[in-house]
Parts: sequence; structure tokens; C-alpha cells
Amino acid sequence: MKTKTLFTLLLLCSIALVRAQSPFHVAVKGKGQPILLFPGFGCPGEVWDEAVAELSKTHQCHVFTFAGFGNVPPIEGPWLEKIKNGVLAYVKENRLARATLLGHSLGGTLSLWLASTEPGLFARVIAVDALPCSAALMIPNYRGEPIAYDNPQSNTMMQMDSAAFNSTNAQSMPYLCRNTEKQKLLLRWMNQADRKTYVHGYIDMLNLDLRAAIAQITIPVVVLGAANPDRDTVEKTYRAQYEKLPATIFHYAENSAHFVMYDQPQWLLQKLTEQVR
Repeated sequence: MKTKTLFTLLLLCSIALVRAQSPFHVAVKGKGQPILLFPGFGCPGEVWDEAVAELSKTHQCHVFTFAGFGNVPPIEGPWLEKIKNGVLAYVKENRLARATLLGHSLGGTLSLWLASTEPGLFARVIAVDALPCSAALMIPNYRGEPIAYDNPQSNTMMQMDSAAFNSTNAQSMPYLCRNTEKQKLLLRWMNQADRKTYVHGYIDMLNLDLRAAIAQITIPVVVLGAANPDRDTVEKTYRAQYEKLPATIFHYAENSAHFVMYDQPQWLLQKLTEQVR
């Protein structure tokens, strides 16, 4: 009896450990052809709630929340690589044939990575304000040098108290989202993120340069970009980053910052339904 009880406890502990190390949580809603919805950095899957309410009427929506964000426990690194490999395993295990990849920001970059890794596995990519290489946009004179986790800026962020971390995030909000009510929601999500995931995961994103790899993509790619702060500059940036994938189709949301789903929700829903129809 004691042996059986011990075995049961060990089994339960093993199951708990596996669940704790999962790179994401997935909520499924609707029936039909599958759509995988990936949030941007720091956000849970709820960022797609309005889109899912519409798309799930005709499609099966698989809504991801990545480890370390929302209520999903953090995992050991490499964070982004484990997410990518986990998604591929999830798609194959669940036999999700010809799924659409729909991602915002980091989620869009992840979609490009998946489509360039396994070109025949998916139906299309819809990238919402997402680039193949975020570092080229954010780091002056970027030459592809890898960024170490142990660097002065990251170490400072790791050592910040909650008040300082929250203040730093608050300062960036007006540039990310024009909708002041949604700014509060976004700030709450970012402030509750696991700090190590937030800092090291961001470096994972910056170290991912897909500008050459996207040439391997053989499925349609549509980019739904935000026109703010200056459309001419935005268009030039997108053309340069997607140069190796000239068939990419671009649409731009006027008067929208990075979170298009909150600044121009109706425009985004219209474009999404047109693409997956």
C-alpha cells in the first residue's frame, strides 16, 4: 500500500513539473479551419478577445499565452526557442492541418519564424505590426551582433523595484497605444509579467533576425501595420525588412499605434475576416 501511494505521489509530482514547464497555455474556441493566435510581448492571449469573438464563428481559434505572461508560470530559457518548438509540436500532435498563423508584434515575428522553418505546414501568415528583425529598428547601426542576457541595461531592469518598473512601462504606453483606457489594461499585463521572462525574453526577440530566412516562406504573408507615427517612414521600414519576401502584401491602419486591435479595432477585424474567408 505504501509503495502504491509513493508511486502515485511521484506520478503527480512529475505531471505538475511538466505542466509548470510548459512554454504556453492554449485556449480553444470555435470550430472550422484552425487559426493560431499569438499575442505580442508581455501580453496574454486576451489581447485577441475581440478578434476571437468574431473569428471563432467560422474558425477554430487556438489562443496562446506564453510562459511568464498572464497566469502562465515561467520556464527556463531559451524562452523563445522553446515556444517555437512547442508550437510545432502542438500543431503536429493535434493534427492542425493548414492552420493560419496570426500574430501581433512578437507573435507576428514568431509566425514568420514558424513559416520559414516548416514552409508546408501552414496556410498563411497574418502579421499585425510585426517585423522580421526588431533589433534593426530599435538599435542604431545594428549589425547583427548578439545581445547577452548579462548587460548593463538588462541588469538594471532586473534590479528595479516594482514602482520603478511600472513607471518605466507607463512612459512607453502612449507610443504603443493611443486608446487611453486600453493603456491601463496593457500596463497591468506588463507589470504582472515574470521579470526574468520580461527581460531575457525581450533579448531573445532582439536576437532573432529573420530578414534572410523569410525567403524560405512559400505561403501568403499579409502584414497589417500601424501607420503612426509617420506612414512614409513606416512603409520604408517594412519594405526594407521584407525585401527577401517581395510577395508580402501590406495594409496600413491610419491613426493607429502599435496595438492596432485597440486603436483601430473595426479596421483590423475587417482585414482579418477578409484574409481568412
